[in-house]
Amino acid sequence: MSRAGRLVGEVLTELAQKVTPGISTAELDEAAERRITAAGGTPAFKGYHGYPATICASINEEVIHGIPSGRRVLQEGDIISIDVGASLDGYYGDSAITLPVGQVSEEAARLLRVTEEALFKAIDRLRPGGRVSDVSHAVQLHVEAFGFSVVREFVGHGIGQQMHEEPQVPNYGEPGRGPRLAEGMVLAIEPMVNAGRPAVKVLADGWTAVTRDKSLSAHFEHTVAVTSGAPWILTSREVPVAARK
Repeated sequence: MSRAGRLVGEVLTELAQKVTPGISTAELDEAAERRITAAGGTPAFKGYHGYPATICASINEEVIHGIPSGRRVLQEGDIISIDVGASLDGYYGDSAITLPVGQVSEEAARLLRVTEEALFKAIDRLRPGGRVSDVSHAVQLHVEAFGFSVVREFVGHGIGQQMHEEPQVPNYGEPGRGPRLAEGMVLAIEPMVNAGRPAVKVLADGWTAVTRDKSLSAHFEHTVAVTSGAPWILTSREVPVAARK
């Protein structure tokens, strides 16, 4: 799984360098597919329940599952969530990042910072003997402290020889509940956070989820293994500082 995760991290690092005003989400999708297949992997999302692309590219009020298109061209001030999944040698990796396009508003920058912080606070709770809801609670506590809201309809998940496995990992809830964490478990932890209210809806394409109040939304995700010591982030990535301003 570390090889699959490393590939996903490398793809996201490459895509982050391409996120600039004027590029289309279809171009990002094509670059991701080339990189995954060149490494001997298979795009995990393409064809999954009929999904038509390699990545999910969700802009501004789009929460998740935005479908790449040559007509979706990034503009200065946008934020874009890029979700990448790949299988390699029978195992899966899954990770997402939300990036600014050029200069963004103060609210957008704060949303991205808080959502990424929530991801790492959740990862820190992945310790043997803990509970899945300890992870969930860590996300909610951090996000709501900054006045943002957690999406309820979509959750993180177990991952391994299938992209989506048990258990489900919500981003909200009281601690001390749900399955007990054990060494060797691998989870995809993915806070989805709205600047406004938590409600979302799915557009007519059957995939793209957007905030009902049109507020901005951010999404960060890592595939993480529970070990006897610190959690092991399998999808670690290097994102240039310039790409995150």
